[in-house]
Amino acid sequence: MKDQVRNDVWLVVVNVFAASRKAGSVWKKAAVMLEDAKVRYKAMFTGGADNAIAISRKACAKGYRKFIAVGGDGTVHDVLNGIADYVYSSDGHDISEFTLGVLPVGSGNDWVKSTGVPRDIQGAVNAIAEGRTGLQDVVRVEILDPSSMDSEPLSVSYMANVGGVGLDARVCEIVNRKKEQGRRGKKLYVSALLYCIRHRIPVRARIVCDGNEVFSGKYLSLAFGVGKYSGGGMRQTPLAELGDGLLDVTVIPDIPMWVIAKEVPKLFTGTFHKVSVLTLAKCREVLILPEGEADAEPVEVDGEVVGRAPVRMSVMPRQINVIMPDRR
Repeated sequence: MKDQVRNDVWLVVVNVFAASRKAGSVWKKAAVMLEDAKVRYKAMFTGGADNAIAISRKACAKGYRKFIAVGGDGTVHDVLNGIADYVYSSDGHDISEFTLGVLPVGSGNDWVKSTGVPRDIQGAVNAIAEGRTGLQDVVRVEILDPSSMDSEPLSVSYMANVGGVGLDARVCEIVNRKKEQGRRGKKLYVSALLYCIRHRIPVRARIVCDGNEVFSGKYLSLAFGVGKYSGGGMRQTPLAELGDGLLDVTVIPDIPMWVIAKEVPKLFTGTFHKVSVLTLAKCREVLILPEGEADAEPVEVDGEVVGRAPVRMSVMPRQINVIMPDRR
């Protein structure tokens, strides 16, 4: 028998591996804060038989509709994917039934910068208790089979914030390896970015937005996002809005090293879109089509590498509710 929908209790997904395994101790303090704020919740922890995706998906099936991710951007990504996987593989469900909040414990915490949720745990708890929400887009990311583009995708995931192809994804590969070694901080992203720029490998691809080709040729990196921030504060898609129904696309073409060095600071000032050599677009669907096998670059979504191009990204027709405090 189908379980009753539960809108009265938050399902808290605690990623015990977040913040170099410090999330568990942070959660103990956060739990007291939630109780003091009269927020009803049930907590579940990664590290056992299930990861955050599986925990969230099973909780959806049990009727939970309000979720709190305790961790960083990767945990937000996983909880969203658990919810979306449940919604889009079941009949009669809509992602607008669900609400997603976060207690930010990770190293980057980029998603909360766009939602306005405070970085401090007490502030984030207060935002959840207040209950003010906004709508945000969910992006379906399909890794395609280059030998049969019309066949079923090789893999499907869902994006909450920002993703990338090429240099951006190679940066994530390096950062994720460093995180596994216990390293954290904004400098980690910057050093990985500079390394990848110095060892850049331009590749060829066609970029098609809503059926129109917007770019063809050699590129260094492609960013696509519904949020503004990634990589510990970089703004590759600085004009993106969480709920405008559009995916922002930024293509960095193959440009000389001195131009790259000159423009990198704009990644952190919110003025990157003013760089004249970039190709910018807004659309509901984008296709990245490598010219050849050697041009099949890695694809990252919310900091997680999910496969290699070709890839299709589509804004889903309905939006999810997210905790979004009043920022007046």
